[in-house]
Amino acid sequence: MMDTDAGMQLHHVGYVVRDLDAAAAIYSSLGFEVGEPFAIPEQHIVAVTIHAGSGWIELIQPTDPEGPIAAYMAKKGEGVHHVAFQVPDIEAKLAELKAANIQLIDETPRSGAHGWRIAFIHPKACNGVLTELVQVSE
Repeated sequence: MMDTDAGMQLHHVGYVVRDLDAAAAIYSSLGFEVGEPFAIPEQHIVAVTIHAGSGWIELIQPTDPEGPIAAYMAKKGEGVHHVAFQVPDIEAKLAELKAANIQLIDETPRSGAHGWRIAFIHPKACNGVLTELVQVSE
């Protein structure tokens, strides 16, 4: 198998849920160590991250019934919301994708959970999957 981008790796999979506490309890009963809930007001969500091997699971509950995550859940229900890949330099990756005419939601990074810098690639560019880029703060 050809390694086309050694700088990228799976970071987390985000699930949208109606009841964060109930969803977190399920993962706890499966044996995962569940983190503490934290709010991200600018994204209208409360979330929990769960360490899963070399990656993470991110449970996301909307806090605003008019917000984008609530709208997504109303349309598609609970389940996988996005897949995230860690990159060493998010600005460089976004510039590379833009130059390749990849449809982006975010052309510049924004603040995400845990101080991570994030940006989203449009689902139309990734076979219908909302894809997030993450640069972890050192």
